Amino acid sequence: MSYISVALGGAIGSLGRYAISLIPVKSQFPIITLITNFFGAILIGFIVGLTERKNFSKDSILFWKTGICGGFTTFSTFSLEAYNLFESKMYGFCSAYVLLSVIGCFFGVWCGKKISTCML
Repeated sequence: MSYISVALGGAIGSLGRYAISLIPVKSQFPIITLITNFFGAILIGFIVGLTERKNFSKDSILFWKTGICGGFTTFSTFSLEAYNLFESKMYGFCSAYVLLSVIGCFFGVWCGKKISTCML
């Protein structure tokens, strides 16, 4: 059952990620991936915050955290885009992208956990 939970969640998360990637944005800066990672960080923080306070089954945690969040967030895409910016000698964009992604997603996890505590 664990594999099915992860697979179903991953499919949903991947579809969500794909849908967001269709938003037309004309920029050399990978803003869509940055936003996706930020919201993914909020979501995973929220899920972790809830599961620390409520009793959720192992399969439901796998569905949300590993499946949906794993399929939705795009860290491998982030890494490739950062590398491409670096390789293109766009060092300012590369540095801003890496810093904003790491700091923003760290903050996103914190926000998600705080939001989850307000709901209980």
